[in-house]
Amino acid sequence: MWRSVARSLLWRRRQQQQQWRWRSRALSSSPLALALAPGRWEATAPRRSSSSQAGLRELFELPALQRFLERQQQEPGLLRGASWPDLAARIRLLREKEQELRDMERLAQEDEHEDLRKLAETEAVSCQEEIAELKHQIVLLLIPSEETDRSDLIMEVTAGVGGQEAMLFTAEMFDMYQQYAAYKKWNFEVLEYASSDIGGLRHASAVIGGLDTYKQMKFEGGVHRVQRVPKTEKQGRIHTSTMTVAILPQPDEINLTINPKDLRIETKRASGAGGQHVNKTDSAVRIVHIPTGVVSECQQERSQIKNKEKAMKILRAKLYSIKLEEETRKTEIARKIQTGSRGRSEKIRTYNFPQDRVTDHRISRSVHDIERFMLGEELLDDMIKSLREYADYETVLEVISESDPTRLR
Repeated sequence: MWRSVARSLLWRRRQQQQQWRWRSRALSSSPLALALAPGRWEATAPRRSSSSQAGLRELFELPALQRFLERQQQEPGLLRGASWPDLAARIRLLREKEQELRDMERLAQEDEHEDLRKLAETEAVSCQEEIAELKHQIVLLLIPSEETDRSDLIMEVTAGVGGQEAMLFTAEMFDMYQQYAAYKKWNFEVLEYASSDIGGLRHASAVIGGLDTYKQMKFEGGVHRVQRVPKTEKQGRIHTSTMTVAILPQPDEINLTINPKDLRIETKRASGAGGQHVNKTDSAVRIVHIPTGVVSECQQERSQIKNKEKAMKILRAKLYSIKLEEETRKTEIARKIQTGSRGRSEKIRTYNFPQDRVTDHRISRSVHDIERFMLGEELLDDMIKSLREYADYETVLEVISESDPTRLR
């Protein structure tokens, strides 16, 4: 009789597995849960685990999180920017999987038939993996969605302290991000590129478009510091230089409306590299937003019309960023490492060439092999993913602590 029961349980387990896969696909089709689909997560997960990712999974076991979920069932409005139905469905699936695991473990311990016992052990392992995935998805669903996360972005790089060496480093950083965009199969369009006499870069901007580009790149905004012996240094002394990266979400027409009467548009002759075209036509465009004093310029193209379009893109992104920062201050939602919630004057990363080391000061993580890092491929991608995981971890703690008066206990 017990063998018949065991077979029945295993058959039910198989049926529930098929239902779970179907229900997971159905849940994953919703906009809020799209990024949490198992296949999508596996494709975007880091190749090696990190402490921040492990910590994110461990958050599910916090009593405070369990209390939060219980309160959410009674007061669905507690969760900012996410849908309770999606979360509730994941929790129901989790409870079903936990019951299945108990059934499989009991079969594995009590069944006298070796073939059924081994099958139950295999199913128990599979069930544990599904439970871990569901817990991870539930925690991620607690993170409030932000309207800018799916936006394209405008990246601005500017040379800082260090003269020509800072400009050379700025050019290298711009190239690194362009290569990273190619690595991620994103679009990369140069808006402005003001080079220096020896091949460095004073200032440049570009539009980067693709899947969740702003969400992935927003942590690159800030001051980047380089320590190395400059090519122009004759005595071998190590110099410290800086450059600044600004990551601005690119707004849609719906997100931001600009009154044409608030704009002062000026044209002038292009300067710098450009051959016979330079200083011959008034193709360079400068736009001033009078109410705020925000300025954008572009002389990258030979056409004044194209330069005006690009300058407007930059201006819209700057004004949209100001609007978002004001909203952030009003709602007091502070992300510890997110661009916009802390000043862009903050030093975020050091590139130490003598030690062949890149250190991100926000998560205290160092990687070696600067040459590979500057290729803008796997090492940079891993660093960016670690920053996102850390930000997710801090955000979930924030959501729990805001809703639970007993805090994280």
